[in-house]
Amino acid sequence: MTGTDHAVLVLRLAAPLQSWGGPSRYNRRETRPQPTKSGVLGLLAAAEGRDREASLADLVGLRLGVRVDQPGTLLRDYHTYSDHRGLPLLSAKTNAKGQQTRTTPAKYTGVTQRFYLQDAVFVAALRGPKTLLQSLEEAVRHPVHPLSLGRRSCPPTGPVSLGLHPDTGLDDVLEEVPWEAGRHRRGQVRGTTTTLEAIVEDPAGDQVAIDVPDTYNLKTGTRFGRRTVRHLWVTVPTGHPEPTNPAPGAGATGHPDHDPFALLGW
Repeated sequence: MTGTDHAVLVLRLAAPLQSWGGPSRYNRRETRPQPTKSGVLGLLAAAEGRDREASLADLVGLRLGVRVDQPGTLLRDYHTYSDHRGLPLLSAKTNAKGQQTRTTPAKYTGVTQRFYLQDAVFVAALRGPKTLLQSLEEAVRHPVHPLSLGRRSCPPTGPVSLGLHPDTGLDDVLEEVPWEAGRHRRGQVRGTTTTLEAIVEDPAGDQVAIDVPDTYNLKTGTRFGRRTVRHLWVTVPTGHPEPTNPAPGAGATGHPDHDPFALLGW
């Protein structure tokens, strides 16, 4: 159901690097292939200037839909780290006072692996109370804290907000918003329309995502709750003109023959 007391906030999530890690921790920090609800709500909380200990009850209730306009590629970043004072690194063990002990034998260099999405572009739509989304949209345009796409090292490219839309289903919004892919990706698509992957939060969905945060408090850590989602495909215009002459190998309708490599962007 839709109504005048609800609306849909649409965001453009694009950057050279993004990382939507979910519950991954320690020395291997992975990224999901699409933005997580925890990451998107974290961006909104930062825009409003909320403290990490602040309640997320109003944000968690927003329903999220994500469209993959440009999937990007996976990057593995290899890190080494050490204590700047020349001390041995801390171990996972604690003493009787609950304090971490130093590694034995002494270890001075650690290794982490962090994963990112390169050159990805997503459209995120959040449906909820209109007054709340109006406040969030204003905050995204004038954020209190710098915005980032999953990690602080991943600032967005260009404005994030695509505006507030009248209340409608997330499926409809993701079909209406223009294609946000970059110039290179647009040049790889030859037709007048393109089909994009999307994930929509839906109580009747047949898949489960474990990415709903209870808090961003660093002292207590974040526990991730479940939500049900639905996978779909949406078709949007590319902005390319209709071909005037049939391409080589095209039939009488002017449509090219089936190309099995088209989905790979070749």
